[in-house]
Amino acid sequence: MEENVLLRNEFSLERAKKILKDEILSVIGYGIQGTGQALNLRDNGFTVIIGQRKNSFSWEKALKDGWIEGKNLFEIEEAVSRGTIIMNLLSDAGQISVWPLLKKYLTTGKSLYFSHGFGITFQNKTGIYPPKDIDVFLVAPKGSGTSVRRLFLKGTGINSSYAIYQDYSGSAKEKTFAIGIAIGSGYMFETNFRNEVFSDLVGERGSLMGAIQGIFSAQYQILRDHGHSPSESFNETVEELTESLMPLIGENGMEWMYSNCSTTAQRGALDWWKRFKDAVMPVFQELYQEVASGNEAERTITSNLQNNYKEQLQEELEELRKSELWEVGDTIRRLRPGKEN
Repeated sequence: MEENVLLRNEFSLERAKKILKDEILSVIGYGIQGTGQALNLRDNGFTVIIGQRKNSFSWEKALKDGWIEGKNLFEIEEAVSRGTIIMNLLSDAGQISVWPLLKKYLTTGKSLYFSHGFGITFQNKTGIYPPKDIDVFLVAPKGSGTSVRRLFLKGTGINSSYAIYQDYSGSAKEKTFAIGIAIGSGYMFETNFRNEVFSDLVGERGSLMGAIQGIFSAQYQILRDHGHSPSESFNETVEELTESLMPLIGENGMEWMYSNCSTTAQRGALDWWKRFKDAVMPVFQELYQEVASGNEAERTITSNLQNNYKEQLQEELEELRKSELWEVGDTIRRLRPGKEN
């Protein structure tokens, strides 16, 4: 299958600066993704301002990161009114809440940028219908804002997807590429808003976060139930994967990782992987259908807009943190070479 891919060496930072030289990049939301992208833009020399609710945790964080109130840090409405490219990096629930305020400043010729296709794809649920006389596009880094920043500082860059939803000016693609390079993308591949959000929701709930936690939890429990110590169970479930095997996969792929393990490990992996695939395929089929139908979006919106959502979220995260699996993990991480007390 042929894909449209843009490599960083095909679109220089100097070219990006030329394209965006007259633009004010207004980053709305200084959460994890907003922080990473805004700091990278600032370090690369672009004109960027922050829009954030005053006196919030994120506002205070922005001040600590060197943003200056009244110069490049404003309340959301002020930042949107000043910006020419509005980078909407609020949470999906936050985007719904702020949209009525934001929309009135999206005047002819401005641009609206996302890093997630949720608000547009599920606009019948979010109410996010952009005006027709603006450009609308996205660059979606394939990782958290923390990774966006870390890989930028490392000099490598993160993989990102890009999509054009609305090209009013005729130059939306150039602006998209310019911002993608400006925030530190290593390479970018083309998608559309629908595919971006479908793949993102499936990935987060599947192999990237949800499924991997489920597999960790099940294997750890089986080992503990059969008398293995917490340290042995955690090391054979998580530590060896994250510290040893995943880096090998990242370097050259699964086959190469297999080839760099013992023949016993290779034989077992080759014999069992298809059984695991057959076991989880029905779950992934159900997951994709729930995403495609909009049911998953509806659950997310309903949950995230509850008044006690943050408190409930912290309770669920605390339950994970206090599980034996991750309490053992905390101990083992502190025992890694160079981390000892």
